[in-house]
Amino acid sequence: MSDRGVGRGRGGPPALQGAWGQRQAATSSIGRSVRAPTPIQAPLPPQHCGEGGALPPLPVVGQMGPGGDAGGPAGGGAGRGTMRGRMVVHPDILNTRPESNTNKNGNIGERIQLLANYFKITTKPDWCLYQYRVDFAPEEDRTIVKKGLLRLHRETLGSYIFDGTVMYTANRLIPPNGPDMELFGQRRSDGENIRITIRLVGDMVKGDPHYLQFYNIMARRSLEHLQLQLVGRNYFDPAAKVMVAEHKFELWPGYITSIRQHEKDILMCAEINHKVMRQETLLDILGRMRGEAGAVNYQNAYKNEVIGLTVLTDYNNNTYRIDDVDFGASPKSTFHLRREDRDVSYQDYYRVKYNIIIRNGSQPMLVSRSSARDRRAGVAEVVYLVPELCRATGLTDTMRNDFRLMIAMGQHTRVTPDRRIDMLLAFNRRLNSEPLVQDEFRNWNLVLDRDLVRVPGRRLPEEKVFFGADKVVTSGSDGDWTRAIKDSQLLVSNQLNSWVVIVPSRISRDARGFCDGMRRSIRNFRAGEPHFIEINNDRSESYTTALEQVLSKNRPQLVMCILMRNRADTYAAIKKKCCIDRAVPSQVVTARCFKPQGMMSIATKVAIQVNCKIGGIPWTVHNPLSGLMVVGFDVCHDTNRRGTDFGAMVASLDKKLSRFFSAVSAHTTGEELSNYLATNMVKAIAAYREVNGGNIPSHIIVYRDGVGEGQIPFVFDHEVKHVRDAISKLYANPAQVKLGYVLVTKRINTRFFQGKRNPLPGTVVDSVVTNPAKYDFFLISQGVKQGTVSPTSYSVIYDTTGLDADKMQLLAYKMTHIYFNCSTTMRVPAPVQFAHKLAFLVSQSIHTSPTDPHLQKLLYFL
Repeated sequence: MSDRGVGRGRGGPPALQGAWGQRQAATSSIGRSVRAPTPIQAPLPPQHCGEGGALPPLPVVGQMGPGGDAGGPAGGGAGRGTMRGRMVVHPDILNTRPESNTNKNGNIGERIQLLANYFKITTKPDWCLYQYRVDFAPEEDRTIVKKGLLRLHRETLGSYIFDGTVMYTANRLIPPNGPDMELFGQRRSDGENIRITIRLVGDMVKGDPHYLQFYNIMARRSLEHLQLQLVGRNYFDPAAKVMVAEHKFELWPGYITSIRQHEKDILMCAEINHKVMRQETLLDILGRMRGEAGAVNYQNAYKNEVIGLTVLTDYNNNTYRIDDVDFGASPKSTFHLRREDRDVSYQDYYRVKYNIIIRNGSQPMLVSRSSARDRRAGVAEVVYLVPELCRATGLTDTMRNDFRLMIAMGQHTRVTPDRRIDMLLAFNRRLNSEPLVQDEFRNWNLVLDRDLVRVPGRRLPEEKVFFGADKVVTSGSDGDWTRAIKDSQLLVSNQLNSWVVIVPSRISRDARGFCDGMRRSIRNFRAGEPHFIEINNDRSESYTTALEQVLSKNRPQLVMCILMRNRADTYAAIKKKCCIDRAVPSQVVTARCFKPQGMMSIATKVAIQVNCKIGGIPWTVHNPLSGLMVVGFDVCHDTNRRGTDFGAMVASLDKKLSRFFSAVSAHTTGEELSNYLATNMVKAIAAYREVNGGNIPSHIIVYRDGVGEGQIPFVFDHEVKHVRDAISKLYANPAQVKLGYVLVTKRINTRFFQGKRNPLPGTVVDSVVTNPAKYDFFLISQGVKQGTVSPTSYSVIYDTTGLDADKMQLLAYKMTHIYFNCSTTMRVPAPVQFAHKLAFLVSQSIHTSPTDPHLQKLLYFL
């Protein structure tokens, strides 16, 4: 920064002032109404646009960030009622439902009745919304000033919603073919008269996508009327905070709401969430970094710790994202207070403005850069913050690894189904009893149903799990067959004759005992005596040196490295050596596994992992479809290179769905990802041909994870086409390609309840709360012992397989049983979890794509 502690937005208030100075400057610029030179038209009464038949499918509208302003009796004034932030709206209808799909509802399974965390909007407007373009002359960039100028005429305009450019209202302000409406106001900052021109753009009847934008604006405003605090994109209730004093943080309960068009109704999804508000200030973190990193390196350590954090400033109850740290500035630095045309230090400003005495005058200043939208609204381009006055939010990796802390937090965040239902109904009662919310809803003719939506569901039959020696067990009502492993043999057990164990000498004895336990843990796991190599210490270079000495001579079947403690740098060094430099399957175990209590259970799991990594198969499920290849794909961000992602693909190679081919590629754009995925799919089909006597798969199902809402159009329009065109060249008749492309989404807010408990694994929902523009369903495939179970969303965006809805749902559920790291069902199909495991390993530790052909046909990344 050239001028320390100064920095300005475009003609805006000083950078340091942040929200406080901005509000003063903006408010003083709003002005007063000026008599118009021509008569102002009174608003015409609302016009009925007609029902227009059934509602057509509507697009998904992204979660509302703040961004609109309401005027009129329900709109209120500025301040807390003003919407902030941004909103993503998809105005075009994106119908991803394949034309071949005429019925997305299945029939197999026991029919059950469920509740969902949705409320129906029982009364809908019987009028259309009018959309107006609002222009200001002379031009005014600050949205808050434009809203203030327009609000001066709320009696003329009636109820409206305004985002700074477009105004929505149920009033026809301009008669058909009439002239534009003109209003006038005076800007107080300079006394200049402002002409406001209102032009009719069009109307929105029922079914128009912008109706959902309107609904979401109303929902977000309702949360503000409940005096909730906006933190990031969601609203939280500081008045209901829970103190966790022993770990120095607070939990703020909050709500996530979104309103969308579902099969037959417009429904509001409401979910309970929590925000961690740490009592630790950013000055406390600075002191901690000084102690941990030392006087020389603490600045870089501090930046790495705080950049990207969201912080709360208690003096104005605002949140900011930290983008940089200016060690050249301090609270003693000065900035120009434009309103009073004088220089003032940060210390003096806080003392006068907030009666706050800053105790540390030498601390660096935090830098928060506002978005383009916020700058247009009058927010300074750069905001300087004092670490002493900023509280960190969210969890650090250290906090996540603190077992006691996570248990303490889970007591409040793992909400049981009955408690969640009570909280949702209490939230509904709160909305329906708040006068400001009711006035708003009444003004727009909206009524929110008081009961949770009832949803029909089905529970699929329990799956059979096949072990060795022709033993078959059911997965059970809770999707857990762990007990059966003790009395069962592995389906395919490869003999482990040549393996090396590298271990620090001080824990060598315990490691030998653990390896003996592995060899005895499973009946048909045949493992010879390993060759032990003892090292003097547990430094990374000690492991890599020992690995180089072993692998440069010959390649064993597997290398096991024993770590004294869990260290990311040592783990990364081992995996890079074994995956890139000297390709060989590897297993890393920490000394904490050697504790007598539970050691045999851990040894059994490690033995299963090792068996998989050398080509063995622990169990499988019945696959009735011959010629099927199931593909999983996921993406993870590279932690070393910003803007680079690793996309991993894992594809099944046999009818038992137990042998796999994997490939991972780095990419920076969606086009690169599509090209690499298509290329790797061709490689997977070639590997399938080798395993299956020259035959290629007749059916290919791709489960695609890692797709955000905004990426769906690209995946739908481009990625699927790349994959389809690439693999069709391998078939004599391209029409023979039977391809299904399924988007898998875990991070959703939908929850289901069976009575007041969690639905059991295998529960499917494919109606009422699904999307009419999609071939989609929800599947609960995992059992949980604490909290509320989370379903997974499946959306079939391309399908030429000829499989009906029942078969698609059954296949998805079957695939959740064969993730070999866990003897329970998973939230996603096993190939997706395999792909995530591979992408995470490469992006976090290796940072280079493994290309060894031998490893690509083994589950070396488990």
